[in-house]
Amino acid sequence: MDRGFLTPLEISRATISSAEVKAKLSTTKLLILGMMAGLYIGLGGFAYIIVSQTLGNIDVGLARLLGASVFPVGLMLVVFTGSELFTGNNLMTMAVMDGKITIEGLLRNWILVYLGNFIGSVLLAYAIYNSKLMTEDILSFVLNSGVAKTSIDFHAAFLRGVLCNILVVLSIWSATGSKDMISKVFAIWFPIMLFVLSGYEHSIANMFFIPLAKVAGSNISWIKIWTSNLIPVTLGNIAGGAILVPIIYYISYIIPKE
Repeated sequence: MDRGFLTPLEISRATISSAEVKAKLSTTKLLILGMMAGLYIGLGGFAYIIVSQTLGNIDVGLARLLGASVFPVGLMLVVFTGSELFTGNNLMTMAVMDGKITIEGLLRNWILVYLGNFIGSVLLAYAIYNSKLMTEDILSFVLNSGVAKTSIDFHAAFLRGVLCNILVVLSIWSATGSKDMISKVFAIWFPIMLFVLSGYEHSIANMFFIPLAKVAGSNISWIKIWTSNLIPVTLGNIAGGAILVPIIYYISYIIPKE
């Protein structure tokens, strides 16, 4: 009887094989697919804003839960369309450890995808604000969120980034191990819902949330956006998603087989 999922060893090998393909993509493809991924994460983020703001005055806990339940749609779209997301691509370090891609190839992918994610996220923030879909209550929620995210101290932002991307790459890992679409939906949905519900920080999602607040009228400077949130959160995302998880599973599953 055929299994409906891959074993951890098979997932490890599939992750390494995928990284080899990603490292060879052209600059144009990486930028375009990166922009689309930033847009998809932002779409999930705006849905989170709408649900959280709408239910926030009724029950804060319920608002967080239901808001977190719609956010994963963004990553589902990334995975299903084959788009390029920086935080998910942190798993490419497994291929570096296995000697299948170079550090230069890894960094090229990361830099171009990160840039694409940023462009797509900011363009979506501009489009949503100018679509006039933001009510006064949503606008207030967005502005408060922007201030809150740029008021986290560096250490806390870094640790929230670590915890966030442990769950993000594990959702990618689980989706890789799923053989059908429905299984991939659930593999992505639960870990991503958990990170949003817990209040962890995702660098690409914040490329949408904070610029949306800025476009909406917040006086947060771009320097503050980067130094108070995006830089520490990105470093945390790398520590959790590119170092901790890949090293553990490379040592656990690939090295013994060699």
